[in-house]
This record gives sequence, C-alpha cells and structure tokens, in this order.
Amino acid sequence: MARIKHIPTPSKKGKKKPRPTQSPSQSTGRGRRGDGEEEQEPEAGQRSAAAPRKRRNKPGTVALREIRKFQRTFKLLIPAAPFVRCVKQITNQLSTEVTRWTAEAMIAIQEAAEDHLVRLFEDGMLCAIHAKRVTLMKKDMELARRLGMIGRPW
Repeated sequence: MARIKHIPTPSKKGKKKPRPTQSPSQSTGRGRRGDGEEEQEPEAGQRSAAAPRKRRNKPGTVALREIRKFQRTFKLLIPAAPFVRCVKQITNQLSTEVTRWTAEAMIAIQEAAEDHLVRLFEDGMLCAIHAKRVTLMKKDMELARRLGMIGRPW
C-alpha cells in the first residue's frame, strides 16, 4: 500500500497549514486525546519535574529591599509633569497674578513636597507601630497630621 503524501496548497496569510497525516506503521507513539489514550493530569498539590517552582520571598522582604533602595537614591519620586500640572492648577485657583514658574522653583517645591510626605509617612508608621500594627492605616495618617498641627484642627 503506497503512502499518500500531503501536498500543502498555497495559502493566504494567517491561515494554518494542514498537518500531514501518517500511516499507522509510521506512528511516533504519541497518541492524541480522543484516541483512547488519556494523558494523566497531575493531581492537586503535585508538580511535574519539568516545571520548577518559582522562588517566593517571605512577606515584607521585598518591601524592605525597596525601602533600602529608595533611601540610597536621591532622585525625585513623583513624576515631574503631573506635579507641574498640579502646582499650576493650585496656583490658578489661589492667584491670577502668578502664571509662570521657573524650573528651579518647581524643583524646589517638588523636593519640599516629597520631604514633607516622607516625614508624614514616617510619623504615620510610628503611630501604627504604637498601636501594635505593621500596616499603615488612614487613621494613623490622620493622627500624624493632627499631632504635627497640619491641616484642619479637629
């Protein structure tokens, strides 16, 4: 019996070419699903030897690494363009006389704003630790602002 070889026809882009068929005597031994041979699925909790587990860090390790990284750097963390838009919007609400800012003034305002936020987060974290928590919550930030005499008095 002669084997009929599949000759692919020229196809358009994006179409899949049909796979050539094999006769039973030339089988590779790999059965398809539906041929009566079912592949064994790994049970819950089992992993195959080919897929190694991804290493995971303990909770808080990555956060501490990020804190150390940002403490070593001195670059500004807030993106410049949104900060400039925010400053100009606040300026327009408060005064119609000031319409332009120098680049040095914007950098100085941004450095002061970031320093203020870092100090506020530090104080809020101290409030959370005092309450025997490691999670910073809204009430910690509110207490830090109130103790620092910032914002509206309650």
